[in-house]
Formats: sequence, structure tokens, C-alpha cells
Amino acid sequence: MRFLSKLAMLAILTAAVPAAFAQGGGTSTIAVEQPWARATPAGAMTGAVYMTLANKTKDADRLTAASSTVASKVQIHEMAVVKGIMKMRQLVNGLAIPAGGSVTLKPGGYHVMLIGLKKQLIAGQTLPLTLTFAKAGNVSITVPIQAIGATHAGKGGMGMGGMQGKKSGGGMDSMEMK
Repeated sequence: MRFLSKLAMLAILTAAVPAAFAQGGGTSTIAVEQPWARATPAGAMTGAVYMTLANKTKDADRLTAASSTVASKVQIHEMAVVKGIMKMRQLVNGLAIPAGGSVTLKPGGYHVMLIGLKKQLIAGQTLPLTLTFAKAGNVSITVPIQAIGATHAGKGGMGMGGMQGKKSGGGMDSMEMK
């Protein structure tokens, strides 16, 4: 009897795993796939959230805003290396999601920036996030928090996840925030 109980619990947990990685389905025209955030050290004031946004329609859409109770401000950002300098900037007009296509937010590229963290982001916990799209409206998700050195959803690592600069010694020349 105990074996059957354990087997039933395993079946329930296995069925729940895909839901944790593909959110925002329902009636939304945008699917939020594999959302995740990195844990932060104590006292950190910023964090970032990554995911893939898949547009299930024949019309382009745009991620225009985001909000979370864990941060004072939430912005959509882009990082890029320009002439050997890592630059980060807010996308004030939002992030385009092509018709029938997807955009991946990942370390070293597009991301949702959490500014003025109200609490430390701890691996194994989750955070609430609401994404606002021009056409799809609001999509609320729960974001799993990975280890500090994570490089993508469910994976650990100690690298900087694509934030390396183009300096010959392998490190970053510099980083600039705008």
C-alpha cells in the first residue's frame, strides 16, 4: 500500500513539473516558458528574471512593462557588448515579440531587471511577476529562483552566463549601465 501511495505522489509531481516551466498559457496569446531568476547575495539591490516569450498569434506584440512585489521598480533591459564595453539599457518602448515567434530573455541579453529589491532572492524559493503586453494584457507568473551561479533554468554553474567581455585575457573590459 505504501508503494502505491508513493507511486501516486510521484505521478502527481511529474504532472505538475511542466506547468512550472510553461506559464501564462490559459487564454493569453503569449506563452511564458521556463521563467527563472538567480539568487542574490544578502544586501543586493538588484536582480534579474529570464524566460522565453512565445507569441501564439499572427500579430506582433510587445512586452511593455513588468511588476513584482519583491522590487520597488521593474524594468525591461538589454545588455550588449559595444566596442568591448558591456552596456545595459532600459528598453523604454518595450520588447517586440514577433508574430508566431519567440524572444528569449537570458543572461547577457534581454532580461527583466528587478530594482530596489525588498528581500534577498533565495535559491529554491519563487517570486511573483506580472508581465504587461500591448495586446495580450497582463500575464502573472511564478518565477523559480535558481542558484547564484545559474546560467539557465534549472541549471547551476559559476560562470557569468554570457556576460564575458571581449578582452583578450577573457575578462570584461568594463561594464556601463544606462
